[in-house]
Amino acid sequence: MALSEEKPIIVQSDGTILLDVHSSNFEAARDDISVFAELEKSPEHIHTYSISPISLWNAASAGIPTDQVIKRLKKWSRFAIPENVLFQIEDSGSLFGKLVLVETDSPDTLLLKVENIILYNSLLAVKKLEKLLMPAPGENGFFVRTLDRGTVKQELINLGYPVKDNIPLRAGEPMEFKLRETTAGGKKLVIRDYQIEAANAFYGKGAPGNGYGTVVMACGSGKTLVGMKIMELMQTQTLILTTNIAAVHQWMEELLDKSFVKREDIGEYSGEKKEIKPITVATYQILTWRPDKKEHFPHFEIFKKNRWGLIIYDEVHLLPAPVFRITAEIQAISRVGLTATLIREDGREKDLFSLVGPKKYDSPWKDLQAKGWIADASCHEIRVELPEDIKVPYSMAGKRDKFRLASENPRKLPIIKELIDNHPDDYILIIGQYLSQLKEVKKMLDVPIITGQTPNKTREEIYNRFRRGEERVIIVSKVANFAIDLPDASMAIQISGSFGSRQEEAQRLGRILRPKERNSTFYTLTSRFTVEEEFSANRQKFLTEQGYRYLIESR
Repeated sequence: MALSEEKPIIVQSDGTILLDVHSSNFEAARDDISVFAELEKSPEHIHTYSISPISLWNAASAGIPTDQVIKRLKKWSRFAIPENVLFQIEDSGSLFGKLVLVETDSPDTLLLKVENIILYNSLLAVKKLEKLLMPAPGENGFFVRTLDRGTVKQELINLGYPVKDNIPLRAGEPMEFKLRETTAGGKKLVIRDYQIEAANAFYGKGAPGNGYGTVVMACGSGKTLVGMKIMELMQTQTLILTTNIAAVHQWMEELLDKSFVKREDIGEYSGEKKEIKPITVATYQILTWRPDKKEHFPHFEIFKKNRWGLIIYDEVHLLPAPVFRITAEIQAISRVGLTATLIREDGREKDLFSLVGPKKYDSPWKDLQAKGWIADASCHEIRVELPEDIKVPYSMAGKRDKFRLASENPRKLPIIKELIDNHPDDYILIIGQYLSQLKEVKKMLDVPIITGQTPNKTREEIYNRFRRGEERVIIVSKVANFAIDLPDASMAIQISGSFGSRQEEAQRLGRILRPKERNSTFYTLTSRFTVEEEFSANRQKFLTEQGYRYLIESR
């Protein structure tokens, strides 16, 4: 039965929401519910959303309280909303705002206001909070050391109590930053409407409760430019943290190409250089380096070496766990996380919410594709038989060894060659997990290879030859999963991956989503009737939820 044209959603008793794509009210209903529900699946006809505590807290932080959530659901729901769902929404959603962090007269002490005595007594009884929360007589709450600001927010959200942080962010050292109308390379700089919306949603005109949070946009949709637009809004010295040295250099090149900032005002802080400038670009790797596991992280001092007014976390879903420890330094500073997906394989989404900030902007991948802002991509999975001489060793191996044997199936090699020959006009990335396998592919094709062992200078030379069209095919390991801008790449062949990582699958497709004249094609090769098929199905979940379909064939 088709859903009603006027009422395009059905709210189910498990909290999921079904939305009819073919309804004339699809877009209006989608826009209403997407601020408080997470898109889970988006195939052709029915999109599925789910409501969670974090999605409700994200909505509350954006000014959409629980009564508005229920009002919007009732407006678009074809049937009566189950009572248990209404209760869960009111129960979870109403928690946001019951704990509010505010300033006191002392710069060293904050006040955590608690809405009622029942909640106050509940927190008082939590042993883990004894040293963090100090009763504040007559203040309806607890005193919190300023240094413990982030730690308290982490502990409380893990207990199911989000904190509304109303403490003004520290003003950074001013710095003039202006985007060009024409790039240094001579092209007209076009800032797309959704990029402006994303920057404004984060900045919020500098009002309290804004200036911290995450922006979620598809790979290839211009997250770097959103970061620079935020820099233009804020006009302050900025620390940019990203995934690797190639990404550092890309940020520096983009800043020089698209803004009037001078080269001498941009610093590189990496394993190779240690420059602190008004705009400093650093790698996560250097931040989390330490002499041994018993030592502290010496490069955490970068957060104190300048009066930063803004921190940009590029690919924030990869933010290393140790950085979450720097709660005191980062809580006082405006901070934005840029990412294509908030999926963390370590399950620390709550830490991102409490320490970086709530989601401020999200744009479905297929919406951007429909508008031509990212490339149209088709996804294919080719399932390959294991050779007879590997089937017995495979059957006797442990699960990890099974995965490697399946991943390195030698029958994948001729299929790689066939795909390349069948796509003579494409610029192709061959992506894999295991170095021995990648070296076999290099031996067969005689094309450049980039791995973790490749010197940074050599990596950039290979990337630049590919960008100039001097190389049509390159082989890359997982070092190229993130923050690598290869605008003309139109085809990827994934020959092995990191078990069931949904995050990695999305990022690898993202390497070929820059808008271009031709459509993009993503192939993944898996071994039939092996654990690789199971992991592959899990890897594909996020992209399937974004509306991508995998065409499957067997060899």
